[in-house]
Amino acid sequence: MMNKKIGQQSIQFANPPIIISTANIGGPKEKEGYQGENFDILMEDNINGFDSWEKCESYMMEQVIAKAAEKANKQVSEIECILAGDLLNQLMSTHFAMRTLQRPFLGLYGACSTMAESILISSMMIDGGFANLVAAAASSHHDAAERQYRFPTELGVQRPPVAQWTVTGAGSSLISTVGDGPRVVGATIGKIVDMGIKDTNSLGAAMAPAAADTLLCHFNDFGIQPSEYDMIFTGDLGMIGKTMVIKLCAEHGFYLSNNYQDCGCMIYREEQDAHAGASGCASSAVVFNGHIYKMLQKKQYKKVLLVGTGSLHSPTSYQQKESIPCIAHAVAIQA
Repeated sequence: MMNKKIGQQSIQFANPPIIISTANIGGPKEKEGYQGENFDILMEDNINGFDSWEKCESYMMEQVIAKAAEKANKQVSEIECILAGDLLNQLMSTHFAMRTLQRPFLGLYGACSTMAESILISSMMIDGGFANLVAAAASSHHDAAERQYRFPTELGVQRPPVAQWTVTGAGSSLISTVGDGPRVVGATIGKIVDMGIKDTNSLGAAMAPAAADTLLCHFNDFGIQPSEYDMIFTGDLGMIGKTMVIKLCAEHGFYLSNNYQDCGCMIYREEQDAHAGASGCASSAVVFNGHIYKMLQKKQYKKVLLVGTGSLHSPTSYQQKESIPCIAHAVAIQA
């Protein structure tokens, strides 16, 4: 049997799973940003006729999974397992979405790394022969997340310049043993990195060391340079975290150049006042399942590395004055 483990923390898939379709959804602020033309579904407002932000987020999760299935000419009932998560306590929005979809389900919490984590574990299921068709998905909602982690948006609490804007949106990838599309060829599982930062408004700085740790491990495990990839994307480090990752990798002899971008810097325009950029599970979910996937389909990108970044604090850990543990997972995808 082929040993699929590479180096310390990485995997090379023997039968690379195929991403046969993707779908994403966004709100009005996302529509006005750089990715406006790359959404499958757009909502007119952040509540979309529901009576809570959380119900709206459940709707987004349901819609992207159903849309990804529709685009692949599949029925939701053909999906053998859904791996998904969001930012809320007990994966609230995801669980209520799964109540409607009625498919076998594994809930994942990796904070904003959840999209990459779900693709990674889905690919392991497919490559291992445990399923033939799996959906990976993640969602976040600005108002729901702000209420849980910081302050209800109705209070109008001023945000510091280092803060990022949680994306209202969701994305889903349909991953299969057969079909046409980019293949997941490798992955690196991240480990917790905590540099002692306690400011939950400065999550880009908190997550950057975890992103750098996973990137360095990936390059070393596979024996490659960053130039192996047409593009490397981190999930939601924003402007501050992105700059830090470039410096941290350079200190170890790996130079990220024009082939590196952060999804959190690709969503909102400067005039939208998102401060340091975008954040949330949906930051990487909407960009990967929209723009990046389209570029892979067109073969304008031949090989990309998606590094999902997650801040694993909770309201309780913050109130107890704990520092912020962070993680990053990487998936390599080839057209």
